[in-house]
Amino acid sequence: MMPKVIKIVDLSQNLDEQTQVYPGDPHPTFEPTATIENHGYNILQVCMGSQSGTHADAPYHFIQEGKTIEACDLSLFVGEGIIISVLDRKPHQPILLKDVSPYLPQMEPGKIVIFHTGWSKYNRTDQYYEHPYLSVEAAKAILDRGIRTFALDAINIDDTGTNEYPVHHLILGEDGIIIENLTNLAAIDFHRPFLSLLPLKMTGADGAPMRAVALQFAEID
Repeated sequence: MMPKVIKIVDLSQNLDEQTQVYPGDPHPTFEPTATIENHGYNILQVCMGSQSGTHADAPYHFIQEGKTIEACDLSLFVGEGIIISVLDRKPHQPILLKDVSPYLPQMEPGKIVIFHTGWSKYNRTDQYYEHPYLSVEAAKAILDRGIRTFALDAINIDDTGTNEYPVHHLILGEDGIIIENLTNLAAIDFHRPFLSLLPLKMTGADGAPMRAVALQFAEID
C-alpha cells in the first residue's frame, strides 16, 4: 500500500521581480510575450539568475571541475529532513558545533539537514543579508556523518558581506548540495518530514531554482 500524503508544506519563496537576490546577482524580470487578448494564450518571458529565489547550489557553483546541476544525483534532493532550530541566533552569528551535536546521532547518508534560523521573516529587507551562518567546524561534523545536503532559510550558508565562502567550498567540494532561501519552516509541525527539493534541470548550470516542499505521510499500521 502506498503511503498517503496528509500534509504538504510549501517551503518556497515567491519568485517575481521583487525577489531578493544575493548582492551582485541579476534581478528577475518577467515580461508577457503573448496574451490571451492578442494571441489566444499567455506566455511569460522570464529572465533571472541561477541562484534566484529558493534554489540549489551544485558543486560547479564553486568547484570548477564540479558537477553541474543537471548532473547531480537526484537522491540528494529528496529524503527525510532533520530540522535544527537555531532561532536564538543574532545577526552574523555562527551556528556552532555545539548547536548540531545533539542531532548528530540522527544523521546518516540520505538525510537532509535544515537549519531553521527564522531569518525568512526578514526577506525583502536589508536585514535579510545579516543572517546567521554555518561554521566550518559544524559543517565538517555533519559531513563526517555522511550527510551531503544542507539547507537553510537564509540567503547564504556562509556569512554574507565577507566575500569568503569556506562552507560552500567544503560542502560542494564533497559533491554536496546547498539549498538556500527556504521559508515557512515553522509550518513543519510533524516528525520525520519528507523533503522534495528538486531543482530545474538547467544544463551546465551552477544551480537552479526549485519548488521546495515538506510532506507528511500517514502512519501505516
